[in-house]
Amino acid sequence: MAVHPPFMKVALLFETTNAYARAILLGVGDYMLSHGPWSVHFAELGSDDTPPRWLNGWDGDGVMFRGESRRVARAVAGLPTPMVDLTPSRLLQRAPWVKSDDAAIARLAAEHFLDRGFRHFAFCGDARFSWSMRRGEQFGLLLRGGGRTWHAYAPLARVASSDSEVDAIAAWLEELPKPVAVFACYDNRGQQVLEACRRANLAVPEQIAVLGVDNDEALCALSPPPLSSVILNPRRAGWEAAALLAAMMNGARVPPGEPHLIPPVGIATRQSSDILAVGDPKIASVLRYIREHACEGIRVSDVLRECPMARRALEKRLRRLIGRTPRQEILRVQLNRAKELLVGTGLPVWEIAERIGFEADYLSVVFKRENALAPAAYRERYGLPR
Repeated sequence: MAVHPPFMKVALLFETTNAYARAILLGVGDYMLSHGPWSVHFAELGSDDTPPRWLNGWDGDGVMFRGESRRVARAVAGLPTPMVDLTPSRLLQRAPWVKSDDAAIARLAAEHFLDRGFRHFAFCGDARFSWSMRRGEQFGLLLRGGGRTWHAYAPLARVASSDSEVDAIAAWLEELPKPVAVFACYDNRGQQVLEACRRANLAVPEQIAVLGVDNDEALCALSPPPLSSVILNPRRAGWEAAALLAAMMNGARVPPGEPHLIPPVGIATRQSSDILAVGDPKIASVLRYIREHACEGIRVSDVLRECPMARRALEKRLRRLIGRTPRQEILRVQLNRAKELLVGTGLPVWEIAERIGFEADYLSVVFKRENALAPAAYRERYGLPR
């Protein structure tokens, strides 16, 4: 009779109050389905919870922790077992740290607004969270200079209520130059910005365009108007964390405190930022046409037929406003869509090529030239585990 080795005994200590954290757990589950089950001890935490009683003297093989409770973090840090830190604020200094890439998130937000022709930018963060500050710093670094203006919201030192915070945001928004692109550190803050716009009678997206982070579909849909948001990849984070823990439980050495950054997937564009802040109406119509039809395989001649002007004049005006030629802009939209489909779906590469107006072989060549990775390798590195 075959003797099966015992399951690894793993503790998952998670705050599950948001969609991002719950999706990380799905990624851990994906890994377990692919690599064999663990004996899981799960503790659902609140932000101020104390460690579960069973953790004291726990004799398991590994731990994953996601939350903001420093009391729980201290208890986990005192355990002798391998552990992975999934906290936003890096609370386990001796553990490998798996988190979303804040610099990549800020870069995606900056590109989203620059592509729409904005010249005035603002960041609405939350000083309680270090990840918010990192996103704001990176966003500012990318956008300062070049004739652009950049502003940051200074949160209230003491927030009497959510209402008072929204009123303070409204007062700040009223003073900004218009139109302005506002990057909110996460969707909850983005929802507050939209409420502040309503109170201040500021038009969204005509005067204030708003982008959040997390793509929490419930929050984004409840916001009036629906909130655009950076799409993160928490299931990938869960998979990577589980793979790291499994390696350590099997004796592999992983550098303590080493960050493992998970890049965002893309942006879910909704009404709150779906506008072109381009003063040149002809170029605005060109950009809108390219955005809506690039994946149909259009050429520059199709753009000129839809928006008649001399080709040389179009190239000059487009370069001045967004720094790209019409052909480069068409290609950028196509490849961004290819990335979204590679990361977020299991579609074969040939079908993705068809969906963005490419031949399959040509997509592989161009994609590798522009991203230093072939489509399959890009999916392997950044896509959902399958």
